Amino acid sequence: MGAGAWGTALASLLAENGHDTKIWCLEPDVAEAISHSGANPRFLPGVELHSALVGTTDKSEALDGAELVLFAAPSHVLREVVSHARAWVAAGATAVVATKGIERESFALMTDVVEQELRGHSVVALSGPSFAAEVANRQPTAVVAASANAAAAALTQQAFSAPHFRVYSHDDVIGVELGGAIKNVMAVATGISDGLGLGFNARAALITRGLAEMMRLGSVMGAHPQTFAGLAGIGDLVLTCTGALSRNRQVGLEIGKGATLAEVLAGRETVAEGVVTTESTRALAERRGVEMPIVTAVHRVLFERQPARWALVELMGRDLRGERD
Repeated sequence: MGAGAWGTALASLLAENGHDTKIWCLEPDVAEAISHSGANPRFLPGVELHSALVGTTDKSEALDGAELVLFAAPSHVLREVVSHARAWVAAGATAVVATKGIERESFALMTDVVEQELRGHSVVALSGPSFAAEVANRQPTAVVAASANAAAAALTQQAFSAPHFRVYSHDDVIGVELGGAIKNVMAVATGISDGLGLGFNARAALITRGLAEMMRLGSVMGAHPQTFAGLAGIGDLVLTCTGALSRNRQVGLEIGKGATLAEVLAGRETVAEGVVTTESTRALAERRGVEMPIVTAVHRVLFERQPARWALVELMGRDLRGERD
């Protein structure tokens, strides 16, 4: 459910693994291209998709008889997509959530959103360091499938695992989800730093202290600290903060070079989740009483028009403290 770059790459992977796979597309041209050309030039250009993958704009057709339903819609529309799909999701189907983010206003994690809309279904979070284009091009990738239901996590692990796509099972859904969401905010931060030309030392500091902020919020919300040392934590954080394919880092990079947020987002079809997640993470941290200075700095730059360089100067000028909380 969702034919952006990530949803398309995962759907093609499932088809390649021998599963009868259909992908629901919002845009008719995307469904047409996937079904008849084996490609998604709009969201995943230059990639050949598995020939058995079928695209459709009909939710009932996509969900008919499906034993596993993968949700990969952007975070700000996920609830709407799941709600509209609910009538056709088969009883007993496992829901896998590949969307990364924190819902505005409710502060719900993406698995929480799906659980609320699909009562009684097992829900799994699929996360980790993974650029869609590399997965679609069969580059080696490792991710985690996290669920409170061990059988659902194992089913997801088996369905997605391939010679080039290794899936580990996990039971810390909160930690896996927070890692996947907040790393996008940190990628915007490191992109801003790189755009300002502040060097590799600054980038390393932002990544490391960003991890500390993720762990701080995760601890308050019941996540296991060790989760953030894994694929969905430091693994995804490093990839998104340093990889040239990172949309969130690219947003920060352009802002660091002087562009406004409106200018950066103008004309973009793809979603940079870090922009939306900056707002929700900052609000969630305030509600939980957790200090997240990097998140706050990014928020000031994106939404309060604070010059990027000033925000970084303020971070460096904070009161001295010990490294460990």
